Amino acid sequence: MSESPDFCEPFQDFKAAYVLSNVAEVVERVLMFIPTKSLLQVASVCRLWRNCARRVLRIQQHLTWVSVSGPSTTELHSFCSILAEEVEKVFLLPKTVLMMVDCEALSGQAYCYEQSKAKKSRQCSNTTEELNQIFPKGCDIVGIATPGIVLTPTGSWTSPPKEHQEGEAGFAVMFPSTEGVHIKPFHFCKKTISLSAMKEAGLVDNPELRVVLLFIYEAYKSGGARFLNQILEPLTNSKALIAGGLVEGVFAPPKDCCSKGAYGVIGLALSGRKVQGASVLLDQDVGNAKEAEATVRRLKAAKIPERNTLGFMFACVGRGQNYYHNQHNVEADAFHKVFPNTPLFGLFGNGEIGCDRIVKDDYTLCNSDSDTLQHEYTTVMTLVHFGC
Repeated sequence: MSESPDFCEPFQDFKAAYVLSNVAEVVERVLMFIPTKSLLQVASVCRLWRNCARRVLRIQQHLTWVSVSGPSTTELHSFCSILAEEVEKVFLLPKTVLMMVDCEALSGQAYCYEQSKAKKSRQCSNTTEELNQIFPKGCDIVGIATPGIVLTPTGSWTSPPKEHQEGEAGFAVMFPSTEGVHIKPFHFCKKTISLSAMKEAGLVDNPELRVVLLFIYEAYKSGGARFLNQILEPLTNSKALIAGGLVEGVFAPPKDCCSKGAYGVIGLALSGRKVQGASVLLDQDVGNAKEAEATVRRLKAAKIPERNTLGFMFACVGRGQNYYHNQHNVEADAFHKVFPNTPLFGLFGNGEIGCDRIVKDDYTLCNSDSDTLQHEYTTVMTLVHFGC
C-alpha cells in the first residue's frame, strides 16, 4: 500500500528538520556554502548552529580581495558602487583591510570623484561612516589614494593582473586573523612621530618584524623629505623587508592627528614566524619586457611558497605604458608569467621605497644610508607570504 502524499510531505520535512537540528556534520557542510556575513546571522538560530558556524569560520579564514576597474554606470565611483555588494559575498571575517583607489576618485576623508569643470561632479558619502557599515566592528582599515592602480580581478588567484594608469580603479585586500601572523596598522604625522611611537607600532625593537608596507602622503611639502628619513632611518638596519611608495593621499583611517594638507605616513607592520618577504628593484636600466621578466624572476631565489602569498608592485608614474614605448601592462605581465598563481596589487606613485631584498637569515637591508631605499622612475616588485 503506497503512502499518501499528504503524509509523506510533513514526514520528509520532519526528517530534514531533525537532521539540521541534530547532525553537526550535515549542518557544517551546509554552512560552508554561506558567505560570512550571513553565516554570522544564522549562528543565532541555536547552539548547534553557533558551534558549527564557529568551526566553519576557522576553516574559511583565507585572505581575499575585491577589485574594480572601468567607468561606473551610476553617479558613484565604480569602487564605491561594487565594494559593499561584493563584501556581502566573501567567505572570511576580515581583521585588516588594505584599500587603494585612483586619486581622482578620492579626496581627503570622503569618497569624492571630481571631473573637469565642463563635466558633472560626483561625490560619494563619508568614507568613515560607509566603511564602518561595510566591514565588521574592530576591523582595521588602511585606505590610500594614488595616481594609478595595479590589481588582479576579483574571483581567481590565477587571473592576469592589470595596470590602470588612467580611469576608475580600486581594490580592497582583506586579511583575516591568522595564527603566526600579526598585522598592525600604523599612522604617523609630524605631531605623532617618535621612536617610542614606532616601537609601539612594532617597527622598532621587534625581532619578529618581517615586512613593512609604508605609504607617504603630501611628501612634497616643506619638511616632507626630512620626515620620510625620520621614518626610514630606524628601519635601515632592520632585517625586515621595506617596500612602498609616495601616494596622493589617505582616506582611512581619518587624519585626526594632523591638519589638512599635512604630510604623514601610513602602513602595515607584518610580524610573526610565518611571514616571509622578498623584493627586487626594476631600475631605470630595465627598459623592455625581457629585462623586466628577468628581474622579477630573481624573486624565485627567495623560495617563498605560492600558497597564501601576494605580490605588490610599487611603480613610478613615469613608468608603465609610456616608459615601455606604448606597450601596456609590461611589468604586471612579467610578474604573472613568473608567478602565475600569485595575485598582484599595487600602485603608480610619485616615488618608490624599497630595494633588492632576497637573501634571508643575517642579510642586512642597508648598511647605513636610508637614501638607498628611496627611488624615482623605478618599480619595487615584492612578494609577501602570510603563512599556510
